[in-house]
Amino acid sequence: MSLFPQVLDRIKGSLRYKLLALVLFPILLIMPIALVLAIYWGANTTYDQLYLKVNTDLSVSHDIFRRIRQDYLGQLGRLTESYAFRTALEAKDSVSVTAQLHTLKMTSGFSYLRLLDQRGQDALSQQTADPGYALSPSLQAALQGEPRVGIEIFNQTELQRLSAAFAKQYQLPLVPTPKARPTKRTVEDRAMMIRAVHPVRDLSGKLVAVVDGGVSLNDNFSFVDTISDLVYGPGSLPKGSIGTVTVFIDDVRITTNVPLRPGERALGTRVSNEVRTNVLDRGETWIDRAFVVNDWYLSAYEPIVDVYGNRVGMLYAGFLEKPFRNQLWQALAILVLLFLVLMGLSSLLAVQGAKSIFKPLETMSRVVRATRAGKAKRIGPVLSRDEIGELAREFDAMLDLLAERNQQIQIWADQLEDKVKERTAELQSKNQDLQRTIRALRETRQQLVVAEKLAALGELTAGVAHEINNPTAVMLGNLDVIRDELGAALQPVQNEIQLVVEQIYRIRDIVNNLLQYSRPDEYAGYLSHIDVNEVIEHTLALVRHLRKKVEFEISLALEADRQVELNEQELQQVLVNLVVNAIHSLKGSVGVIKISSRNWSDKGIQIQVQDNGAGMDDDQMGRIFNPFYSTKQQGEGTGLGLSVSYGLIRRYGGNITVESVVGKGSSFTVWLLTEPVMASDEETIEEQLHSMHRQQSLEDETSLEAFL
Repeated sequence: MSLFPQVLDRIKGSLRYKLLALVLFPILLIMPIALVLAIYWGANTTYDQLYLKVNTDLSVSHDIFRRIRQDYLGQLGRLTESYAFRTALEAKDSVSVTAQLHTLKMTSGFSYLRLLDQRGQDALSQQTADPGYALSPSLQAALQGEPRVGIEIFNQTELQRLSAAFAKQYQLPLVPTPKARPTKRTVEDRAMMIRAVHPVRDLSGKLVAVVDGGVSLNDNFSFVDTISDLVYGPGSLPKGSIGTVTVFIDDVRITTNVPLRPGERALGTRVSNEVRTNVLDRGETWIDRAFVVNDWYLSAYEPIVDVYGNRVGMLYAGFLEKPFRNQLWQALAILVLLFLVLMGLSSLLAVQGAKSIFKPLETMSRVVRATRAGKAKRIGPVLSRDEIGELAREFDAMLDLLAERNQQIQIWADQLEDKVKERTAELQSKNQDLQRTIRALRETRQQLVVAEKLAALGELTAGVAHEINNPTAVMLGNLDVIRDELGAALQPVQNEIQLVVEQIYRIRDIVNNLLQYSRPDEYAGYLSHIDVNEVIEHTLALVRHLRKKVEFEISLALEADRQVELNEQELQQVLVNLVVNAIHSLKGSVGVIKISSRNWSDKGIQIQVQDNGAGMDDDQMGRIFNPFYSTKQQGEGTGLGLSVSYGLIRRYGGNITVESVVGKGSSFTVWLLTEPVMASDEETIEEQLHSMHRQQSLEDETSLEAFL
């Protein structure tokens, strides 16, 4: 008989061998399969993540490239709209105009900067106009009054038109590159320009000239180094890897930080024919590992399109693959070693664990046979603490438990009354919790109703605000005309005219508040991580002047130790509104305002502003966030402060709640999330609000009374 059938018979006839086979089978078969799958999955996932990263790097580089172009256009706009430039142009002071253009060129990095007349010819040059000179779409748009910025390729003729010396700078020898598309050219003499053109208008608004500026990307190392530093900052790549950015004219590298040799950049080298075909010929984005100049890189390319809509070059972002590949193989080696160690330990533990099961089961089998034979026998002490050991101990204790059952029934009867009282108390506690939950839900529903009312009113107020802005602008313009026309004859009614102007500006301030309330996204500021305690302390300096009107004291209890991602000016605006409202609500005696901050569970921060002023009833609290509703005396406010503040906080996923007792005071609480959830994610916001009310309901019910 062979060995294998003998092993099968032994396994079938013994629980010991069955357990060993069941335990060792997954370890010796499944774990190696899992190891192979883990290695395969890990390698593929790693490269998928690397491709995703290089794609993201290219997108960031694209955005930075676009912002840099807009920055150059903005610099031209600031020059053309400056008083000094317009004055010099109006006075036809060519020396001053030339000096200002030269200053901007030196400070901003423009390769050339010139003033063109309404025909598109150099307005400061004495050269004869070139009748065959074709205007680019950007220049044509600027001559129509629209500023433009875009990419243009300047050939030698166009460079000569700017300056003969300027044209000689662009002679880049082509370096023979493996896998590049064959070409007969040996020199790249064209220039890729970020060309920005901005119309210039005189003081009456008439277009009189155009400022034309270009920034050459050829040999512009600061350009690619700036993008590379932003995309591949410290900590973004492992040690030994380098992040690179390149700009191409067609398939020729004209500026790059890819090294050709130590200390030398790979200028004049060309991209492979495969990349050129996909990016330049087909207009696609190319993402893959590629041999760049002299090493393998994880690369991403996208086409650069000029103002004519033609693909004239490429933008590249990538990083060295070797450090990532080394880390991957190192991680896989550690994974294999770890699996082998775990398999050995698992097998050893499986055998030892099986033994702890064999012995109690075999002993229990002997006790069962002895009991069947009428013998009084017990299993005795069992060292095992698992279910088998527990079963053995329970088997021994079963007879003793039968004897004690009647006595325990009597004890349970005596304890029944105590259990009923205990359950009654638990039900009362649950009922109180339910009441608090219902109250929190009602408060949440009230907040949702307020939000819906604010959204509906926002649509209405946006239209009203735009309709009011136009007549106020006309009124201000006509008042200026009246002043100019009447001159000294206006003196008898000067105060009345000034009063009208002040009221118009008040109308415009109200309109601006309406627009900020109805369309808060258009007025949103930059987000940053801020310390709310510092913002609170800075806010106090803005309300100190109000002590001249009302006597009050401010106490601080700043306990928050986190930062929140928010716009500091918007948070300060909300705090100023709350503190000013608290000051206006104070009674005749010296009032007390308490400002506190604390951590809100693990979600964010609470800021609380409490006062001992007049307080509000339920009706006032239900309308306090409505636009134009105010509890102040007439003339003290517009009724927009709290509604705008509510909109600002809700935009970042936070909330403002209020508790008030008539005659005793009010308490406003600002709930801020550490990471803002924008208002479009309504489901997330409502979940946060519901959690907020449930966790803080007990504490908030007594906070106002404790303060008063």
